[in-house]
Amino acid sequence: MKPSLPGWLFVFMIINNQAPMKIVVTDGYTLNPGDLSWTEIESLGHIDYFDRTSPDDVVERCKEATVIVTNKTPITRSVIDAAPQLKLIAVTATGYNIVDISAARDRGIVVCNVPGYGTDAVAQHTFALLLELSNQVGRHAASVLNGDWSRSKDFCYSFQTIHELSGKTIGVVGYGAIGMKVAEIARAFGMKVLYFSRNKRTTSDQWVSLDELFAESDVVSLHCPLTKENTGMVNESLLRRMKPSAFLINTARGQLINENDLAHALREGWIAGAALDVLSKEPPESDHPLVPLTNCIITPHNAWISYEGRVRIMKTTAENIKAALSGRPQHVVS
Repeated sequence: MKPSLPGWLFVFMIINNQAPMKIVVTDGYTLNPGDLSWTEIESLGHIDYFDRTSPDDVVERCKEATVIVTNKTPITRSVIDAAPQLKLIAVTATGYNIVDISAARDRGIVVCNVPGYGTDAVAQHTFALLLELSNQVGRHAASVLNGDWSRSKDFCYSFQTIHELSGKTIGVVGYGAIGMKVAEIARAFGMKVLYFSRNKRTTSDQWVSLDELFAESDVVSLHCPLTKENTGMVNESLLRRMKPSAFLINTARGQLINENDLAHALREGWIAGAALDVLSKEPPESDHPLVPLTNCIITPHNAWISYEGRVRIMKTTAENIKAALSGRPQHVVS
């Protein structure tokens, strides 16, 4: 993409003996594979755009940046220290663990994220995963495409027992905007909602302990941020508490789950199935223990990726840059 700079801004900077502001987009392809426009961000300064940036190239590409726009490219202390003009790191996501916040604070660099853009998309994907676990729509459609129904002796067939969601209990771990949206959809399906979060809320849903939630739920769905305290919290101990008919869903962060323990639980039948949109390492290694399991559905971290959600990210990121440069930063996480 060709960099652009409004003529009035260029003239203003020359008159005031300033170098044109450089905005570096380190990994823009995931946010905008071609169906969105960078025009609003381009209008704010000279833009260096990259679809992807390897760890070896980050320092070189960002060393003259005033603003770094990143999604998943790590902005480490070494990157920050090598960029003397850096004023803002704009993360095009809600999670900002890819930025060394301590290093940014040391330099007085503002770090902004984009909260709330994916509530509807992630909640929708959560139920797409749950319905695939309960109804196996994709698997059955693939079977028909393969000609199995044409060869069938019966007018119908299924690969497993199909269950209704109505009357079942869903346990929501993390009761922020996404967790509450999932609870709302679950109630529309006629499900009972339990939830666990650090703070109890005034709601018709029932707060229970984490142990109780895993023991009593037919479906456990994770929607909490990753912290040092909850890394690997879904381990053998919690998995053994679950019903053998229960499902586990994770659209939050892969590191919440001890993946070897989950693989063992699925192989041994401690639980009926799992559906994951996130893994501890992405993309996964070819020998990842969960990938080959037939009772584990994995999607490639795309719960957030709806067109509408990405439009919101692009708009908010432009607003974050404008606000920070005007001295009134918003959505600050540093």
